[in-house]
Amino acid sequence: MVIAILIIAGIGLVAAIALAVADKYLSVKEDPRIGMVTAELPGANCGGCGFAGCDGYARALVAGTAPNGACAAGGEACAKAIAKILGVEATATEKRVALVKCCGTRSEAIRVGDYNGICDCSVAAMTAGGDKGCKYGCLGYGACANVCSMHAISIVDGLAKVDKRLCIGCGKCVTACPKNLIELVPASATIHVLCNNPVRGPEVRKVCGVGCMGCHLCEKNSGGKEANHFTFQGFLAKVNYENPPTDEQIVAKCPAGCMSVDPHWGTGE
Repeated sequence: MVIAILIIAGIGLVAAIALAVADKYLSVKEDPRIGMVTAELPGANCGGCGFAGCDGYARALVAGTAPNGACAAGGEACAKAIAKILGVEATATEKRVALVKCCGTRSEAIRVGDYNGICDCSVAAMTAGGDKGCKYGCLGYGACANVCSMHAISIVDGLAKVDKRLCIGCGKCVTACPKNLIELVPASATIHVLCNNPVRGPEVRKVCGVGCMGCHLCEKNSGGKEANHFTFQGFLAKVNYENPPTDEQIVAKCPAGCMSVDPHWGTGE
């Protein structure tokens, strides 16, 4: 029995020595900057930067394989703190927030059916395109709200609304929307076209009382084509967010009623 104990103890001793040697000569030393960068990130783990969580992004930053400034939740302050740790220049970033390009509430947009299935836009869209007359419009069943980890999206009167104060611009809602009508836009932009339907005006008006008619008045009232504040997709006016308009009077002059001055919910304005 004593011999058995000594054998087991010997094996344990040899194993301990082997582990100690392996730890000293074979272990991979982690760059301490990874922990420092991770501490500066907001910890939202939203994936908006393109990596699997804040730790993954921090490792990529330290390795030099990711651009500084890709963290939408952290913004410019976070980018500056990380730049200081890594000894590089801070990348100037502008906060972007989600914009739902539809204003067709239940009172404005025609419903062509009574959907009673799973309360999710993706599922509803697979049922003959959904119950909304405008096949380009927001269905209002919360696919975007379901993926928003910041609870920045609510459904009001059959329409998704974004709270600008809570949105971190991760882009999950953009991917989740089956109608492709959510866009990340500069938070500083104040004038928006809230429509996603590119067909001719008369056809749009058959299904929605506030759809864009493609009349080009927004373009004319903002300085004309040369001003380059708007582009057009078919008959749909789209704000050029590289050079957005600032004259809020053009909103009141829109005959369709589909333009808005900062429609983001909860702006405090």
